[in-house]
Amino acid sequence: MKNNLSVVEKGSLVDEARKQGKSIAETFLSCHTVIIFDSSGSMSDHDSRGGMSRYDVALEELKNIQASHAGKIGIITFSSTVEFTPSGHPPFLGGGTNLTGALEFAKVADVPGIEFIVISDGCPDDEYSAINVARTYKNKINVVYAGPEGTLDYYDGRGFLKRLAEASGGVMVTADRAIGLESKVNLLLGH
Repeated sequence: MKNNLSVVEKGSLVDEARKQGKSIAETFLSCHTVIIFDSSGSMSDHDSRGGMSRYDVALEELKNIQASHAGKIGIITFSSTVEFTPSGHPPFLGGGTNLTGALEFAKVADVPGIEFIVISDGCPDDEYSAINVARTYKNKINVVYAGPEGTLDYYDGRGFLKRLAEASGGVMVTADRAIGLESKVNLLLGH
C-alpha cells in the first residue's frame, strides 16, 4: 500500500505547502521535528482505546499533533519498507519492523535544530543494527513506546526502545497502546 495523498491532514507538510503556495521540499525546510512512525503488523492489534487498533489511535493523536504544530512536523512511515509521508496520514503498511531502514532514511535530515521522535510498539527486525545507526546521529532520538504497558526487561520491545533512545542521548516515554500519544509527543517537544 502506498501513501494516499488524497487524505491530507491539517497542518501536514502538504497542507501547509498548498496554503503557502510552496513546494513540499520548501515547506520541509521549516520542520523542527521528524516523526518516524511504525505502521508494522503489530500496530493493527485491537487492544487500544475503545477496542481500536494502536495504529488507528496513533493516527488520531498524530492528526492533533500536526494541527497544533502546522508545517513543523515531517513524518516518515516504516514497516518492512520506508516512505516519506508529507500528507501527514501514514498508511498502514503491515509487515515487519525495519527500524534500521527508517533511521538510515531519516539520517539525511539529521542537521542542527531537528528533533527526532520514533513512535513504535515493539522490537525491530534487527535491534543491533538499529542501535548502531542511532549512535551515528548528531541529534538525539526520543522514543514514544506505543505498545502495552508492562515490565521493562532487556528483551522486550519497550526495553529495546529505551536502549535505542539512550544510544543517541534521547529519552523514552510510554503511551500505553498509543493512548495519550499526543501528550507524550508534546512533552518531548517541550510543550
